Amino acid sequence: MPIRAVLWDIDDTIFDYAGADRTGMRLHLEGVGLPEAYASVDEALDDWKAITDRHWARVAAGETDFLGQRRDRVREFLSRALTDAEADDWFAGHVTHYEAAWTLFPDVLPALDRLAPDYRHAILSNSSTGHQHRKLTALGVRDRFEAMVCAVELGISKPEAGAFHAACEALALDPHEVAYVGDEPDIDASGAVAAGLTGIWLDRRGRGGRSDLVRITGLDQLPGLLAGDTRFGAPDTFG
Repeated sequence: MPIRAVLWDIDDTIFDYAGADRTGMRLHLEGVGLPEAYASVDEALDDWKAITDRHWARVAAGETDFLGQRRDRVREFLSRALTDAEADDWFAGHVTHYEAAWTLFPDVLPALDRLAPDYRHAILSNSSTGHQHRKLTALGVRDRFEAMVCAVELGISKPEAGAFHAACEALALDPHEVAYVGDEPDIDASGAVAAGLTGIWLDRRGRGGRSDLVRITGLDQLPGLLAGDTRFGAPDTFG
């Protein structure tokens, strides 16, 4: 049976999360100052990303919630014991700059336009529904997706099969009728395949090295892949 819908990851797939987060934190640090533990802004930004990755993994594992990971990221980054209110206040300064830097990747709208006549579209994210709804609305693409399933409300996260199945159920489609596109090879593409979907790894950074996955390096390659110009199951096809 052909693919009838595309299920999308958001952060670093259609939305340049890493770029916005780094820009936002750089501007925030210009205002509040560099934490004492860091010799340079770039060192601090690299550590902020590593801290962010660790604490989002805790969310996925059910060890903390959305607000908890934000607060714990701030405490670790500043190496200080802070109350929840103090951590929230510090993070709010970053959010102001981060949200001002929100942007779609330039290949997103052309791909969505090309795919719209032939495929339905939905979201599966390991974040929260309110946060992602507001983000996609601000970026002007929320109405492109008929359903949005997020881990915080669902109670399970990618790469668990139940997360992918819940998104398929929201579309009233079987997993084999759905392709999932995401930037993480394990959480996104491998998780989707294990759940019975067609998993597609969007390898924007050209990391490669995963011969077991269907891989694209830009969304301009996705319409041809879905249309059958490139055989599904031929791993590492592009780039």
